[in-house]
This record gives sequence, C-alpha cells and structure tokens, in this order.
Amino acid sequence: MLGPVILAASRSDQMRRFISAAPGTKQVVDRFIAGETVEQVVPVIEDATDKGLEVTLDVVGEDITTPEQAAAARDAYLELIGRLKELGLGTRAEMSVKLSMFGLALENGHELALANVRPVVEAAAAIGTTVTLDAEDHTTLDSMFAIHEELRKDHPQTGCVIQAYLFRTEDDARRLAAAGSRVRIVKGAYKEPASVAYQAKAEIDKAYVRILRTLMEGEGYPMIGSHDPRLIAIAQELARKAGRKLDEYEFQMLYGIRSDEHIRLAAEGHRMRVYTAYGTDWYGYFMRRLAEKPANLLFFGRSILTKG
Repeated sequence: MLGPVILAASRSDQMRRFISAAPGTKQVVDRFIAGETVEQVVPVIEDATDKGLEVTLDVVGEDITTPEQAAAARDAYLELIGRLKELGLGTRAEMSVKLSMFGLALENGHELALANVRPVVEAAAAIGTTVTLDAEDHTTLDSMFAIHEELRKDHPQTGCVIQAYLFRTEDDARRLAAAGSRVRIVKGAYKEPASVAYQAKAEIDKAYVRILRTLMEGEGYPMIGSHDPRLIAIAQELARKAGRKLDEYEFQMLYGIRSDEHIRLAAEGHRMRVYTAYGTDWYGYFMRRLAEKPANLLFFGRSILTKG
C-alpha cells in the first residue's frame, strides 16, 4: 500500500526538499497545478468556461505557522475574487478553501480562521459566486462544521466537503442533507487511523454510495467528487431515482485528471466543475494526488527518470 507512505511523506520537510529539486517534478506538477499566479490561472478558467465547464479554485498552501501568513492567504483569495469580477466570471467559478490556510491550527485558531474566511465568503457572494470549505484531517472537522454553520447564517450557499472514509460521515451527511446545504462528497485523501476511518477501498466505496444516496434523497445540493466511472454511473442512477433534474446536482473532478470525461459529462447536460489548484505552495496538494492513484506515481517516476 503506497498511499499511506506517500501521505506520510507529504509531512516531511526532507522529502519536500528532495521532490522539489527533482528534475522531472515540474512536468508532473504542471499536470495538476494550473499555475502559480492569478494571471497564469485566468486562461485556464476562460478555457474551461468556454467548453461549458464550471470551476472551483483552490489557492494551494496548508503549512501556516503565523497569523500574518493566514492573513496573506485570505488576501490571495480576495485578489482572486477581484480578478474574477473584472473578467465577469463570478457566476462560473467558485472558491474552495482550507481553513488551515486561514489559521485554524494556530492559537485561537477557530476564531482566527472564521475572521479570515468571512470576508472571502462575503466578497464571493458580492460577485455572484460562493465558497466551499474543504475537509482536512478528522481532528479539524468539528471546527470546520461549526464555521460552516456560522457562515451559512448570512450566506446559506456556503458549501462544505465530507469524506466517505470516515466513520462519522454518514451521520454528518444526514444532518447536512436535511439542512439544504451544498455538500461535496469525496473518498478522502488524508492519512487517517483505523480507529476513525475505513482502510479498505471496497469499504470506502460502499460508504461513498450510502452517503451519496442520503444526499440525493435529501434537500441539499450534492456535489459528486469522484473520477471513478462506476461511482459516476451510480450517482446518475441515484439522481434519477430521487427525481433530481440535471441542474440539481453536479460532478466535480480534478484539473489534469480525466479531462475527456469532463467534456463528456458537460455535453450530456450535467453540471461539471473542475477543481483547479494554483499557487506556489503546491507540495502537500501534489503528494495527495500521487497517493490517490498509482498511475500518477508511475507517471511521476518516469518523468524523473527521463529528466535525470
């Protein structure tokens, strides 16, 4: 099982330095990261929307150690929103944020993260779009859900992410479906212990389907985060059985993965949103992409060998 090993490496400063310096790294990183600056990512947004796709934008970075860094992360999102407003792309691109970037792990982190994310949510609403709070490791979830609930008092369209591999998620899904939230369901991409999460792929897939059924039968807006053809087909069938129209749920996939499938689903009339990450602090995000799929790791290995 390489996945847990890679996820452990994502926390290693020594591995960060090694991989960042490897000759073939940039080629692979460019597959998953749309650019380093707002200006570099704008053409990617425009290309996606021209193809009938929607976008959610993630300014990558998680290792925040000071309030000043958290404020800088907030300002990076505000800069992005300002650029989307100038381009008239507000209704086609939303934001995904990790509260760890906004200071959640610091002293008084809950209050700090809420204070930093609130102006981002308000600015997004002002241009006709919204924000989804990304889930991280299980120790942060109670705080994330509390912030989500607080933000929804004034901005009920604020979304959140739930992870199928966690035992708690079926209960979370029932609560969120009843509340009418926007909820993205993913399998999960953090290294979690067996005491809180399923470890076997088959068990995670079964949980994913159970949770997705709850969301489809509820009052909220499900966002299906998966590249798995079988789960995508199951999602379509569950939506049909629940009587949902094509604009009452959406699919989400990562930039750089299964791009042909993005186009196919959009052509069939589905809402298809591409999770598009950009920025300079790409290491943690990149390592989770490698951990999720062995083919990504093989691609990275070949790139290093051919560039060395």
